[in-house]
Amino acid sequence: MNRELTQKEIVEKDFKTTMRGYNQTEVDEFLDVVIRDYESFQSEIEQLKSENDRLMNKLDELSKQAAAKPQGQNQNGSSVTNFDILKRLSNLERHVFGSKLDDE
Repeated sequence: MNRELTQKEIVEKDFKTTMRGYNQTEVDEFLDVVIRDYESFQSEIEQLKSENDRLMNKLDELSKQAAAKPQGQNQNGSSVTNFDILKRLSNLERHVFGSKLDDE
């Protein structure tokens, strides 16, 4: 069972005293520090949960956008085929190697 203490439970905790017990003021001061840390951690946990939810929603949104985008389109939305790529490669080879390709 994973049960969290509340700030109120920490503040209201009553320790029994004995003849050789702890200094009650010292214990109370320490518990005040514990409570401040506890509140800080709780706040950070809530902030991180909120950030996690926001990022998960953004991820879902981006995944839906990627799934809806047709496979043959690049980021500009233009369709690129294998033929276009081969044509560009051929033009690039002619430009780089020039007439050497025609001589072979």
